Amino acid sequence: MYIGIDVGTSTVKAAAFDAEGHELKVAARPVGLSMRGGWVEQDQEEVYAAVVAVLAEVTGDAAEPVELAGLTGQGDGVWLLDRAGRPVRPAASWMDGRAAELVDRWLADGTFETVFRRTGSAMFPGCPGPLLAWLDSHDPKSLDTATAAVYCKDMVFQRLTGAPRATTDVSDASMPFLDPRTRAYDNRVVELLGLTHRRGLLAPVSDPVAKGGAKGEGLPAGTPLANGPYDLAACALGAGVTRPGDGLLIVGTCLASLVATTDLDLTGEPAGLHISTDRPGHWLRAMPAMVGTAALDWVLSTTRVAHDEVDALLADTPPGAHGVRVLPYFAPSGERAPFVEPRLRAELTGVSLESTPADLVRATCEGIGYAARHCLDAAGLTGTLAVCGGGTRSPAWMRLLADVLGRPLRVVEGEVGARGAVLAAAERYGIALDTDTWTRPTTVVEPDAGRAAYYAKGYTDHLARLAVARGRARD
Repeated sequence: MYIGIDVGTSTVKAAAFDAEGHELKVAARPVGLSMRGGWVEQDQEEVYAAVVAVLAEVTGDAAEPVELAGLTGQGDGVWLLDRAGRPVRPAASWMDGRAAELVDRWLADGTFETVFRRTGSAMFPGCPGPLLAWLDSHDPKSLDTATAAVYCKDMVFQRLTGAPRATTDVSDASMPFLDPRTRAYDNRVVELLGLTHRRGLLAPVSDPVAKGGAKGEGLPAGTPLANGPYDLAACALGAGVTRPGDGLLIVGTCLASLVATTDLDLTGEPAGLHISTDRPGHWLRAMPAMVGTAALDWVLSTTRVAHDEVDALLADTPPGAHGVRVLPYFAPSGERAPFVEPRLRAELTGVSLESTPADLVRATCEGIGYAARHCLDAAGLTGTLAVCGGGTRSPAWMRLLADVLGRPLRVVEGEVGARGAVLAAAERYGIALDTDTWTRPTTVVEPDAGRAAYYAKGYTDHLARLAVARGRARD
């Protein structure tokens, strides 16, 4: 039996798989997010307790021994730990917006672009560079107390294994300090962000082998455990996206578009990031937009519509949603891909007293689809496209996405991130697994030619309206 652990933003999951990649059991626990005034934080102890709980649930009554465990989780943010691996303060989430003014300043003075040209990473308020700089100015005591500024899964790995010090892997380290060519921290970037005196907080990069035996909390003592890659890269592995040009769309809390590449192109508009993978010379060109299913969740909550009503509502209104349009940029920290606009906010237009909840739901799903198409175009998609995430549970939304994107979707259901974590762990421990079997799609959704042509025109309109909204955000 193989165990994959996925420490998500709002839900922590553990999944057990057999040798052919079939899911045997999944356990999940919700974890809280504290949101106030643009700050988004998480209780590190609550997150770790949830990890131990889900592991105990999937392994407690297992008939087979645990051969191997792989760990993945949310990226970015800042998780400060002391020497014993214990939290110094609540974790600042990747959704946090407190450092928006710093990003604005770096956009204006050229620092932002310089960092991108060196690392392939476009900073946004919730990534470690701006957050560490903000903490250095506003909460230096926390940084003085900490011995490591890590990522979510790194905290979990150290606690599960009892490792003497925190480490991270190349995928998490890709934002924003890692030189993708040398796979080491770029000290010039650290200097540009005013953090040279905090350089010691950056965890050593384990390239790519981060292994250890579990100490017995949730996993049986001695279980081989591997740390990383983080959730975006793990999902790409779990969906079988490794061939250059092939892409993955993750329709989750974050709407993430990824394209496998061997071409390190740091030109063009600074946006997204280049995620280093376990294979040197192979990257994922990532455009992780800030809001995916979270945008739909907000609309459903506001209109008091249940999730299980979405498919029926999508059938109740035609493409174009009777003129209702949604620019789905709902995050309090603005947008980070395929462009960076910290002040951009969502817009609903074409709404009247005749508009229905179905119109609002369809317009939101269409807007998210247009945003995904924008990200995939910018990431350089030329091959097949896989789709995973919570949004795949809606067949009607998948059909709508295929139409908006104008291409077939390889829908990969289940715990794709946890599956990828196991595949990465197997590679690191030299255990042979049939990756084709493990990553086989659940179904393939073909687009309708007529609706795809309609949405191609809608996409052009979306880009025009977005250009106006971006200009307004800068005024």
